[in-house]
Amino acid sequence: MSSENREHLKYTPEHEWIEVQDDTAIIGITQYAQEALGDLVYIELPEVGQEFASGDQFAVVESVKAASEVYMPITGEILDTNNDIEETPEVLNTSPFDDGWLIKVRISNPAELKELMSCEDYTAYVEGLE
Repeated sequence: MSSENREHLKYTPEHEWIEVQDDTAIIGITQYAQEALGDLVYIELPEVGQEFASGDQFAVVESVKAASEVYMPITGEILDTNNDIEETPEVLNTSPFDDGWLIKVRISNPAELKELMSCEDYTAYVEGLE
């Protein structure tokens, strides 16, 4: 689980990660999520300019095993999407944190970040699931 060890990231119980850079957040799914899903074959991302509230579904990822919704960890407006992963969804399996990011969001309510798990808390949470 060494690739989960990203001290600067925040996490959700639904296995999304978020990296905050000033008033922007980069969001993706965790190593745990992509391993649970298996080989990813399709990803549907939102359009730039769409706004989502914390907890809203913003994407769908499909694997050979199942389809899974991806949820917004914070409220914000989509600034950018990773179009490359729509063409090559398997990148999420090989690089969920670096090349496999999903969206970039303008953070609307920074206070929501306090509700997210630290890396240490997320690691303990995942260990409790196994």
